[in-house]
Amino acid sequence: MNNNVAYIPMAATAIVAALLFVMLIIIKKRKTARVSFILFLSDLTVLIGSLYAAYKINQRGNTDAVFIFTAVIAAASFLLIPYALMLCTFEPKKFEKLVPVFVNKAALKAQQAKEAAENAIEEKKRAELSAGDETILNISRAFMNQAASSFNDENGMNLLLDYINKTVREETKADGGAILMVDDFEDVIAVKSFDGDFPPPYKLPNDMPHKPIRVATNFKFASFPLRDNLFGEIASSGKAELITKPELDDRIFQNGPEEFLECGSYIIAPMKVEDSVVGLVALSRNHSSPRFTEDDFKKATKLSDFAATAVKNVISVKEIIEQNGITKETDLASHIQNTLRPAKIPPLPGIQVGTIFEQNEGVCGDYYDVIPSRKDRISFVLGDIAGKGINSVIIMTMIRAMTRLVVNTKQTAGTILTWVNKGIASESFSTDHFGSCALINYDPVSHKAEYSTCGTTPVYYFDSTAKTFSCISHTSEPIGVEKASEYKEYVQEIKKGDILVSFSDGIIESLNGQGQQYSVESLLNVIKKNCGSSGKDIANLVKADIQNFCGETEQHDDQTLLVIKF
Repeated sequence: MNNNVAYIPMAATAIVAALLFVMLIIIKKRKTARVSFILFLSDLTVLIGSLYAAYKINQRGNTDAVFIFTAVIAAASFLLIPYALMLCTFEPKKFEKLVPVFVNKAALKAQQAKEAAENAIEEKKRAELSAGDETILNISRAFMNQAASSFNDENGMNLLLDYINKTVREETKADGGAILMVDDFEDVIAVKSFDGDFPPPYKLPNDMPHKPIRVATNFKFASFPLRDNLFGEIASSGKAELITKPELDDRIFQNGPEEFLECGSYIIAPMKVEDSVVGLVALSRNHSSPRFTEDDFKKATKLSDFAATAVKNVISVKEIIEQNGITKETDLASHIQNTLRPAKIPPLPGIQVGTIFEQNEGVCGDYYDVIPSRKDRISFVLGDIAGKGINSVIIMTMIRAMTRLVVNTKQTAGTILTWVNKGIASESFSTDHFGSCALINYDPVSHKAEYSTCGTTPVYYFDSTAKTFSCISHTSEPIGVEKASEYKEYVQEIKKGDILVSFSDGIIESLNGQGQQYSVESLLNVIKKNCGSSGKDIANLVKADIQNFCGETEQHDDQTLLVIKF
């Protein structure tokens, strides 16, 4: 190393050692910590040795200065070893504060007694706090245990809410308590558990007798919008409130003058999980009872938080169970539906049938059937039932059963659908389940197709001579809506090469990535271009064209197509 700069780290070490020496003196003087003589000696050794080594290497160019500097650092470290060894191995001792002889011993004892009393008070507070926390935790465990036992009980939620209400009432010494739950679908909050004396803070109906049992019953079954009232506002804001002066709160209505209707004090705390309010815990004390305190308020809000977790768990589990039940129902309905579709189209002399049947998900609302009922009648049915699930399958099953029964008679297509509609519309469960349907009765002897439609399911006729398509069906009332609905039948002459087509709206409303629909025109163009192919091949070509049009875009409706080529 160049001697002109080699002294710099040694000089820097000396400066640091000098600074540390000054700081040790200040610490010793202010008595902020105990400073050992060993520390002074070690630091002083480093200071002097560093200065001497820096001087020699700078003034004389003596390279032995490095050896000197190293030896000084080693000596300083060696001095610290016994001190460190003592601190590592000796038993720790409590150092008592030295009391000067001139201190008044009586004053010292008084100060010590005061400090002991303060320490005892702090210890008592800590013990009480610990006991309170333990109580809160035990209640929380009890809430969760009650919730766990509620999962498989049909009345489990009500039992849990009653348990929470009773527990919080007892812990806060409230005269009355209520649990209100938020209904997201109707934007209201409704009382689900009620117990004790709870002067209603809302205006009672004018015609209600002011009797305790009537008032309690009114409150027990009350519901409130999520605005313009005390309960709704607290549920919307998610902030708990302690009300000790109800006469000054314009949200509270005094229903008196009866004593049991006089408002006392209230605690209303939201049961909130994260930012979602699932309900409220409402507590009251009568006008003659002591008002709720801040400690009562804090306890109630803590218990409300624990209650919210228990309630939310039950809600979530019940949703899963319900969803699992829906899945089982869907599987059952789907299995039933698959048995309704023709497993195989029977041989039909002079007729080729092609079909598309694509379920969107779960239970399909579409349905088709081919029924060779008599020598002079082959019936084709295509239906689109509104909704999904087991009720839709029931409607579908009824349509299939009644149609298969009546097509064996000599009744016309219009009469058959009229009879089926009366049967469906007469059932109470069918009010929200209706559908569109097309019935085609073909006579191979006369080569005539008699057809009737209800709802929007269409029938298109392709004239093999003119090479043109025309819609021959008429829009009418859906099946299952009005019991008095009557349907007309129409007749179409059929010749060789003609095609009849019926389909559900899921075919023409298939979407591509740009949100464009497949359309009737696209469907009929494919059939028209391939009119020389068999009915099965035409259906397959339509299916391929739809897939090419839609690409990977997810569809949201069932797709059913019936192609009848003569």
